Formats: sequence, structure tokens, C-alpha cells
Amino acid sequence: MTGGALTNGHVADPAADAAAQPKRSPVLVVEGVSKTFRVPHERAFTLKERALHPFRSSEHHMLEALRDVSFELGSGEWVGIVGRNGSGKSTLLKCVAGIYRADRGRIAARGRLSPFIELGVGFNANLRARDNVLLNGVMLGMTPDRARDCFDEVIEYAGLEEFVDLKLKNYSSGMQVRLAFAVMIQVDADVLLIDEVLAVGDAVFQRKCLETLERKREQGCGVVLVTHDMDAVVRTCDRAILLDRGRVVEVGDPGQVAESYHRLNFPGEQTG
Repeated sequence: MTGGALTNGHVADPAADAAAQPKRSPVLVVEGVSKTFRVPHERAFTLKERALHPFRSSEHHMLEALRDVSFELGSGEWVGIVGRNGSGKSTLLKCVAGIYRADRGRIAARGRLSPFIELGVGFNANLRARDNVLLNGVMLGMTPDRARDCFDEVIEYAGLEEFVDLKLKNYSSGMQVRLAFAVMIQVDADVLLIDEVLAVGDAVFQRKCLETLERKREQGCGVVLVTHDMDAVVRTCDRAILLDRGRVVEVGDPGQVAESYHRLNFPGEQTG
């Protein structure tokens, strides 16, 4: 583990926190991951502008989105990644998922890794549920036969039996995310990367989603959860990691990390 947080005079000790946790076989190892983006100050938006100013220099600055981030995920363990907007949470998840390539460091996963960063990516509004389940399932790594075979189960889970023949453009946004989550949970993965997708549907469906993910935990599936919902972190996670400006500033008990997150956002307020 890296990091070491200074919060209200207390320095978090990741090694001590790790020692207090039961030993699990790691299914994901992240070591010293750093990621920097080149951010332009000025951009030419049209061909005319480029033609009129072919030698205009493009000023930019370098944004260090992640700085030497390390953690491990054990089999069946939930780790929450929290932090303010711009702290590097989603960038970290995208590096782990392979969407971004890290500039430095090492990422190693044992078994199959599935990112659920945006529910419903790849859905076609002009197609019916059956076609979208097939397309989305294949995009998530299922074989076409597996995606076809799980269709009835997906529709039942999402509670959309009455709307199978409708095109997705006639679905409400809630119906679409229920369908997307129902497809997502059909994926057989050893590590799930989840970015703010637990708040789907109504309260009944949210509970159903959490119960499903809890069963996956019992089967040994590890979860990395990126969220601003501290209640979800405290309720579901075994450990939490607080990021700020791309660095790990605290690793440990979810309740303590949630308090540190609150102090970081509201430094003048008392927690507890």
C-alpha cells in the first residue's frame, strides 16, 4: 500500500490497516501508477482558423491526474475509492480497466476483469431489448450464444417483461439503466470495476442490485467501487482509499475514511 494521510493531525498507517484485515489472495495489484494529461490552453476549432494561423503555438500545461498510486484487492473484497471531483478516481479506474495507459507503474489482474463505468454504453435506441441485450452482452465479453441464452433472465431481473417489444427510445431512463445493470451482472468476472452505477432505478431495485453484488462477493469476486456516496462505502466496503489531487492520502476503515472525506470537503465542520 502507498499513501499516508494527514487528517486533523492523524497520519494514517496503511501497513497497520492492512495488517488488521484478514488475508485474501490478491486478484488485483496496482503498484506506483501515475498518469499525466497534456491540457491545451487554446484550441483551433475550425479548418479556417488552422489555415489562417498555421504557426500559432499551442500552449498547454501538464495535469498530474495520478501520482504513484498503489493498492491491492483481495478475492471477495470490496475497496471504495473516494475523493473530491478531480481527485483522479475515474482516471484510476480507467487505467485499471485498460481504457487509459498508465505513464508509470504496474497493474496486474488475476482472472477476468470487467469495467462497469457507464451503464448502457453501446445501446441502440432504435433497437428492441433483445437486440440490445445481445449487443451489450457481446461488448461486455459474452459469447453471442451466452448473450442470447441469458435474455429471459435479464428481462425478468429488470422487470421489463411487458416492454420486450418496445424500442429502447420508448423506454424511460430508469428502464434503460435497469436493463443495462441486468446485462452487466450476467458477466462472469473475478474483478468488477464500478463507477457510480449503484444508484440505479428505485429503492427496491437498488436493494436488489446490492444483494446481487453481495452474492458475487461471496463467490470470491472482488469489487473496486468509485463513488461519492459515503453511506454506500461504509455499508458495503471492506476498505476505502481517499484520493486527493491524484495521490493516496488515506487507506483504511471505510468509516474513518468517510470522515476524512467529509473534513476534506468541509474543513470548518465537525464530524460525528
